[in-house]
Amino acid sequence: MVADHEHYFQAQKFAGTVHAEVVRRARTPKEAANLGRRRDLPLRRDWERVKDDLMRRVVLRKFETHADIRAILLGTGEESIVENAPGDYYWGCGADGSGKNMLGHILVEVRTQLRRQLAGAVGAGDGRTLGAVRAVSRVRWQSGNGSYP
Repeated sequence: MVADHEHYFQAQKFAGTVHAEVVRRARTPKEAANLGRRRDLPLRRDWERVKDDLMRRVVLRKFETHADIRAILLGTGEESIVENAPGDYYWGCGADGSGKNMLGHILVEVRTQLRRQLAGAVGAGDGRTLGAVRAVSRVRWQSGNGSYP
């Protein structure tokens, strides 16, 4: 069992090794993130190929699981989403805005996927979720600390 989404994502960097278990047992999500960012530990060989899809799955699951943050994400409308992480040029925007902002793009993809799921639920007669989404004001998504999920 994994404590949360941060533990899972960071542990996946070391899947199949003892290091994955060390990350999984970290006391806090921040500790798991710090362990996952250590560059003295060998990343799994296919990490560069699988990391985006892993993040997509983790982010989708997080927003499917937590109605409060799902409502916030859906409340962003059609706005672009920027991961405000000055020190991260891959997942975030970087200090000068030239970062890849991969997490922002994934959040937009997940928002679209959640809307499709909601449309199916509403079509099946479940209007409760849609009502909750309508009640949320538009907000700009920022994690603020550059660590996610």
